[in-house]
Amino acid sequence: MATNESLKNQLTETKQEVNAQSLGFKSLMNTPTMKKKFQDILHDKSDSFMGSLMTLVGGDDYLAKAEPMTIIAGALKAATMDLPIDKNLGYAYIVPFNRSEKVGSKWIKHNEAQFILGYKGYIQLAQRSGQYKALNALEIYEGQLVSWNPLTEEFVFDYEAKQSDEVVGYVGFFELLNGFKKTVYWTKQEIESHRIKNAKGYEKEKLSGAWKDNYDAMATKTVLRNLLSKWGILSVEMQTAVISDEKVFRATTEDGSLIEEVEIKQAEPATEEPEEKLNFQRDQENEESQTALFDDKKPPLSDD
Repeated sequence: MATNESLKNQLTETKQEVNAQSLGFKSLMNTPTMKKKFQDILHDKSDSFMGSLMTLVGGDDYLAKAEPMTIIAGALKAATMDLPIDKNLGYAYIVPFNRSEKVGSKWIKHNEAQFILGYKGYIQLAQRSGQYKALNALEIYEGQLVSWNPLTEEFVFDYEAKQSDEVVGYVGFFELLNGFKKTVYWTKQEIESHRIKNAKGYEKEKLSGAWKDNYDAMATKTVLRNLLSKWGILSVEMQTAVISDEKVFRATTEDGSLIEEVEIKQAEPATEEPEEKLNFQRDQENEESQTALFDDKKPPLSDD
């Protein structure tokens, strides 16, 4: 197994001597070893994918400051699923985070990149399995919900009855080719309870990161992930996606596969953190570890 250190050492085995310790993101991306890793996964699509990654990092000052191998390893994970990382498409994201770690008596701040699977990515992977006849998830606006029975899963809504732009809940539905159907509905309050419970930031109730930028997409993903991971047919690819979502990858094997998956703990979306936030992280040293942002459990307001 190779860590970031050994991977960087591999990159020095070229005709030109390179100081692996000083390799930045662009330098790593331009090495023959790294190009080969993407080519082995994506083949003819590797150049466009790598170009998309370079554009993504170049257009995000916070992401550009993240540890290069966490960016590349997260991108490699998206590549293995053949999902684009353009954040405007909503299939997969490489998101910067700040993480504080206590080393001895000092606190060290790490800038890292986290792999996040979008709700469109979940739908894409489910469709590839060839087991789903129908699959959808969407927002429910005020006035559209007619009735919802969580026991029988009878869900009735009137699309034309929308009274305002206020979202009151989110629904997910699938039907398998064998006829099995499943519907899951979460109220806006359940989504909020779940989000706050699993928030990893300084101010748990404050929207930040992807939730601030696109709340509805993240809420839809929460419902969809719960729906598919609990009741759907999970292909090997889908199982990998569920496990890999919301992780930081820091290591690869020599053949380019990712081996180290680290769940974000005590982290904040990458910003210039005020001192009180760092103090908060110090005070939370002995707090029980957070669960994943999108786990397989419904929020406390639900009986499921």
